[in-house]
Amino acid sequence: MAAPVVVSTSVSVCSNYGYHRRPSLSALSYYSNSISNANLKLSSQCFSNLLRSNSKAPIYCRKFVARTSIGENESESESEKDLGLVGEDSAAFELGKQKISSWIYFTAILGVVLCVLNVAWIDNSTGYGKAFIDAVSTLSDSHEVVMLILILIFAGVHSGLASFRNTGEKLIGERPFRVIFAGISLPLAVSTVVYFINHRYDGLQLWLLQDAPGLHQLLWLSNFISFFFLYPSTFNLLEVAAVDKPKLHLWETGIIRITRHPQMVGQVIWCLAHTIWIGNSVAVAASIGLIAHHLFGVWNGDRRLAIRYGEDFELVKSRTSVVPFAAILDGRQKLPKDFYKEFIRLPYLTVTALTLGAYFAHPLMQTASFNLHW
Repeated sequence: MAAPVVVSTSVSVCSNYGYHRRPSLSALSYYSNSISNANLKLSSQCFSNLLRSNSKAPIYCRKFVARTSIGENESESESEKDLGLVGEDSAAFELGKQKISSWIYFTAILGVVLCVLNVAWIDNSTGYGKAFIDAVSTLSDSHEVVMLILILIFAGVHSGLASFRNTGEKLIGERPFRVIFAGISLPLAVSTVVYFINHRYDGLQLWLLQDAPGLHQLLWLSNFISFFFLYPSTFNLLEVAAVDKPKLHLWETGIIRITRHPQMVGQVIWCLAHTIWIGNSVAVAASIGLIAHHLFGVWNGDRRLAIRYGEDFELVKSRTSVVPFAAILDGRQKLPKDFYKEFIRLPYLTVTALTLGAYFAHPLMQTASFNLHW
């Protein structure tokens, strides 16, 4: 026996009647008949569409809502609730839809980028990285000031290009703009990271807590967690390398349910962990600069998403929060029962592997940075 299919419709009808004038009986009768006819037409149209294609999910919108339920009349299934999302499902990755050729292109592009970066910037005999660091270092004898200047330069270029993204992509296209964006931002990021590694123990020692019992384990765990917040926008590596067309995504699931700006939260956690461990003025200066940059990114990111997505972003904004867990605690964010499944996905597993790899590669990173003499 075929399972029953329940179709429900809701129609929003607005009236221009004012409070100073009561509608006549004929007007009430007219609008009542109109509403009845509209409901009948919409119900018929919706049921007809469902019969034509049972492979397509019902369409959710603000004025007209169509729901199907097989074997249940009142309660919605989890998949039905997901249909109410206006943003994208973050970290969704279907292995069957991946093209081997795309990942071959990605590997080739990554190799070319790293070679160019090494020759043009990192290698002291051919690149301009050391000259850049030396030029900035002439501005002050203070490592703290130089650290802040490097972060300011990177932040200005990175956020400036991000703000120019809509216009830039219209002028030259998504892929060329991504190449320019990465080509300028990446060398500046490398310079800032290398300078921090080389000078992280310079400056004034403010506290020394490295011998405190359990502190290393606590800060290690905090740093590990920070990377799950830091990289929610790079789940599709093919977009990062411009193999796929880059997009400004409006994510709404996974980590976004906890905070709308996970990169800011992750950066704050990372900075606090490293600053507590190192405990000197250079670490404090680096943390102030990085946190300030990401706090600006909260405002700038919301502004850019509002321009691109309009009402959809406002809806996502209304049920998410900048402060972690705030929207969940005050009831604006309703977590599905299987919320944990949004994290059991390949991109999150990849982040886990890369984070552990970066931790064990710390000695190699420190040696490589020291050999540059920046």
